[in-house]
Amino acid sequence: MGARVTAAHRRTARALLDVAGTTYAQDAGIRLRDTPSPLFRLLVLSSLLATRIKASIAVDAARELDAAGCTTPRRMHETSWQHRVDALGRAHYRRYDESTATRLGDAAALLLSEHGGDVRRLVPQTDAREAAEALQQVPGLGPVGASIFLREAQAVWPWLRPYTDDRVSKAAQQLDLPTGADALAELAGTDDLSRLTAALVRASLDRDVRRRIAEEVGAGDTIDLREIRAAARQPR
Repeated sequence: MGARVTAAHRRTARALLDVAGTTYAQDAGIRLRDTPSPLFRLLVLSSLLATRIKASIAVDAARELDAAGCTTPRRMHETSWQHRVDALGRAHYRRYDESTATRLGDAAALLLSEHGGDVRRLVPQTDAREAAEALQQVPGLGPVGASIFLREAQAVWPWLRPYTDDRVSKAAQQLDLPTGADALAELAGTDDLSRLTAALVRASLDRDVRRRIAEEVGAGDTIDLREIRAAARQPR
């Protein structure tokens, strides 16, 4: 039996969605649809977010790559390595700019040569675990990037819902929320957990977000936000 959802849980969930319930795709200016270009842009964003760098810098880097025209595997592949490095540099994604530019080119080449430039042909749309394993074939994505992609992609992939992962479960636990996917869906009011999972990850990474959530919930509820500082050191 899953954890019982309480009124306090619902208040916390509402505060999370109000304060931090924008998906990372929305932050990056990606209007997510179940079509090749938005899904590829989400794949790029997920790869950027998976690196140990501030999320805001990764989001800015995704925007710069979009502005540079790298919105499809074909365009990414045809863009020079230096052009990709320059786009990442404009977003201050400098520590990993050269290696990331290489991996993005390799990822585009893989999708073009083996999957017709379409992420949907890479991912078996039947099982989340199989989907995560397939995504890890993409150079530079890895388990963290695959999880980020799936958390966001559930917004347009109903077969994936409700999707969560260990990263989200840890953040939910630290906020004294249920950790199961069904219970989180009940709190979100939908089986699409893309917004709630993004909010939980932000809360674990950003002290200001945690403070604002505490203010939204109100002084009458006790959330020990100090406990989730450790979660901020975990990968996204």
